[in-house]
Amino acid sequence: MAAGAVVATALLVLAAAVAAVSGLPAINVTAMVFEEGYAPLFGQDNILRSADGRTVSLLLDRSTGSGFISSSMYQHGFFSASIKLPSDYTAGVVVAFYTSNGDVFEKRHDELDFEFLGNIRGKPWRVQTNVYGNGSVSRGREERYVLPFDPTTEFHRYSILWTAAAVAFYVDDVPVREVRRSAAMGGDFPSKPMSLYATVWDASTWATSGGRYRVNYRYGPFVASFTDLALLGCPADPIRMVAGGGRQASCAADEEALRASDVAVMTVEKQQAMRRFREQNMVYSYCYDTLRYPAALPECDVVESERRRFKDSGHLRFALRRRGPRRSSRGTAAGRAAAAAAARAAAASRAAADLAAAAKKRAADM
Repeated sequence: MAAGAVVATALLVLAAAVAAVSGLPAINVTAMVFEEGYAPLFGQDNILRSADGRTVSLLLDRSTGSGFISSSMYQHGFFSASIKLPSDYTAGVVVAFYTSNGDVFEKRHDELDFEFLGNIRGKPWRVQTNVYGNGSVSRGREERYVLPFDPTTEFHRYSILWTAAAVAFYVDDVPVREVRRSAAMGGDFPSKPMSLYATVWDASTWATSGGRYRVNYRYGPFVASFTDLALLGCPADPIRMVAGGGRQASCAADEEALRASDVAVMTVEKQQAMRRFREQNMVYSYCYDTLRYPAALPECDVVESERRRFKDSGHLRFALRRRGPRRSSRGTAAGRAAAAAAARAAAASRAAADLAAAAKKRAADM
């Protein structure tokens, strides 16, 4: 089967029209075993894998953090994992799920980030997304959210969609941010092949209240677990692509399949869901940080009703109000799909719990 047809088939599975609790088509991903697409990056002794290879736990302890990397680099794609974050006191801890080519293009790298920022006991994890293109680190494009669920008690899916036209970040089935490419962005839009990374590390100097609260290793080891690992895209050689003018002919069919897929099309329903998420959960946006950027960066879609909720610093004016638990939809098709997903998540949680117990025992024996 041709590469484009393989990607098209995978994307049909990915965007199967099963109504999720959000009311959007569920993102059903064909997951892979760790060895099929990934390799250890650092802290190999702190990387624990389940017996079936489908759940991986990354540990941060006094000796080191840990991380893994995709075996290939990709020119556009859909990168996804279900993640369960460390619980209890996690100040200073950062769990990252991101794409980058910094190891190849040190001074003009591209990057797309999910960064999960730990907190003191009783305070929620915060999630930060960011976009860099061609080394544009002086023009950070951070947005920060508080999640509408506890990310430490069960797995939730986090996904990055990257095409030649746009970048989108998903939490479960809901797009939470979209950055559309424009001529005005120039080289700030990611354009070169990237690898997928997952890491946990000590960011005491900045992660929690600007470094006020540091990692306390008495609460360690800190365990972040990953399952439902998925990579959909065209493997590409970054050096050959740059030398050839930025396009690899063998990726053309995959690119077209990706851009035409349901997951890449921002429907009205997706836009509405994204607007609701941002209204209810976003606590910082660079687009409203006029102290940092007196003139909004070109890709910013400034929404007046949204802008009024933020200070000149880009931070939310008032604390968010948390809603009660969602109503069950178990009797519906969405409920049955959610129940099946919950069963898979429960199995992954058991595997993650076994790995975490092994990590705690190992730490106690040291």
